[in-house]
Parts: sequence; structure tokens; C-alpha cells
Amino acid sequence: MGNEKEKQNQEENINSKDFMIGTLIGGIVGASVALLFAPKAGKEIREDINTGANQVRERAGEWKDVAYERGNEWSQQAQVKSKELSERVKEKSGELQNRVNEFKDNRKRKKSDEEVAEEVAEAIEEAAEELERQEANEMFERSQEKY
Repeated sequence: MGNEKEKQNQEENINSKDFMIGTLIGGIVGASVALLFAPKAGKEIREDINTGANQVRERAGEWKDVAYERGNEWSQQAQVKSKELSERVKEKSGELQNRVNEFKDNRKRKKSDEEVAEEVAEAIEEAAEELERQEANEMFERSQEKY
């Protein structure tokens, strides 16, 4: 959605730029043709040409100032968006790192739980073996007492 909006803005800027350039060129050509075909003396024509050139120079300066201001605005907007994006990336990477750490901790705990379970199982087996030995000893002693 954002890309489409940016493309549309770029196309509008290009169209506006092309229109302004076309207007400037058309104005210069039109003024030059009008001056050349006007029934005036050479001195008057030169004055008119100078006046037209000064007007064009002033307009070009105004357009340059407008372009400079818009460029600064766009630059500032780009910096703000870049900073926001950078903060979001840092935030998301921090969240991801926390999840990874939690996962690792959970795996360690599971491993520890498994180790504890194994130790308990071994202890139960040893206790069972010890009970069997004791029962066997008692049976042996009882059998010895009878004889």
C-alpha cells in the first residue's frame, strides 16, 4: 500500500516537473517569437528580450527555492521515517532475542529436568536392587537358621 502511494506521488512529481519545464520552454519560445515578429526598433526589442530574460531568471530562482524547500522537507521526512524504522527494527530484534533466550533457558530446564528424572530413576533402581539383596539375604539367613 505504501509503495503504491509513493509511486503515485513520484508520478505526480514527475508530471508536475515536466509541466513546469514545458511551461518554461514554451514561455521562452513564445516570448522570443513574439519579440522577433513585433514591429519594433532594435533597441526596444533588445530591452524587451532583457526584460523577458530577467523575468525568466526570477521565475527560475523562485522554482529553485521551492525545489530546495521541498527537498529539505522530503529529506527531513525520510530521516524521521528512517529513525522510526530503525527503532522498530531494534525493538523487534530485542523481542526476538528475548524469545530465543527464553527458548534456550527452557531447553536447559528441560535438559535439567530430564537429568533429574534419570537420577531419580537410577536411585529407584538402586533402591529396588538393594531391597532385593536384603530380601535375598533374609531368605538365606532364614534358610540357614532352619538347618
